[in-house]
Amino acid sequence: MQTILGANGVIGFELAHELHRRGIPLRLVSRTPAKRGLNEELVAVDLLDAKATRRAVQGTSVVYLTVGLPYDVRVWKAQWPVIIRNVLAACKEHQSRLVFFDNVYMYGLVQGWMTEQSPLHPVSEKGQVRVQVADLLLQAARAGEVDVRIARSADFYGPGARTGIPNILIFDPLAKGGRPKWLGSATRLHSLTYTRDAARATAELGLRDTLPRGQRVWHLPTDSPALTAEQWVQIAARELGRTPPPKIQILSAGMLRVAGLFQRTIKELVEMLYQYDQDYLFSSEAFEKEFGLKPTPYAQGIAETMRRLKEASSSARKHSKP
Repeated sequence: MQTILGANGVIGFELAHELHRRGIPLRLVSRTPAKRGLNEELVAVDLLDAKATRRAVQGTSVVYLTVGLPYDVRVWKAQWPVIIRNVLAACKEHQSRLVFFDNVYMYGLVQGWMTEQSPLHPVSEKGQVRVQVADLLLQAARAGEVDVRIARSADFYGPGARTGIPNILIFDPLAKGGRPKWLGSATRLHSLTYTRDAARATAELGLRDTLPRGQRVWHLPTDSPALTAEQWVQIAARELGRTPPPKIQILSAGMLRVAGLFQRTIKELVEMLYQYDQDYLFSSEAFEKEFGLKPTPYAQGIAETMRRLKEASSSARKHSKP
């Protein structure tokens, strides 16, 4: 039995299907778990509850923590440390391996390529929380309490990635006939991790019994060279038959601050703008070499994403007709 904590998000969804394809019995855990038709066991749990978390992990060989908290630093500060401590305690008690799905906020402003050896220099409050989370996980690993693997992803995109910035600002608006938007600069290179690659690689981390030199942090397969937002728009628009591609609207810091007065999620993006006004380059060379997994090319991933969005848009129009 393997367990996904936070199974309702896109990474949890893709991971569940990946593990099912491999014939692995599944337990899907969230506050309100949804049936996937994978012959899975569903468990409703609030991971802020230590006892409930221990019950959710019981009898599990591998635990995947793919929870996505609301994009609010106040929530992150209050809840991430509690969740991590509860999950670590549960995994220690039941001798379960733990794979944590992570982002790159802890690196802060990086000149050049982000690698697993990049120093942790967060320049945002959310990045500071991610450093705290990583410290808790790696301390437990070094103490021999839990076999921890950290799966780090760049900004992700893909079918069903409703909370991914590229989906929100570029792919969804294009599919609906609207104008794409972006943050910072549309001409800076920006790595993106395809959700299906992320799920496939996260499963590999859970299934691998030993890792070279005890390496705990791994960057998930991500295509290279990176593209600019302008290039993503060109590829996506071509898939829709929209030529020439529409011009991108750039959302400035000032615009975000004004919009943030009315919506907290937008306000929270302001401190992350450093990721968008310079090249954002994410290297997965170590993972690709060790596991032999190659990332999906951007053109293919974007085409698959747009195909799904077109199908969803067509279905929505059909059901909206009287």
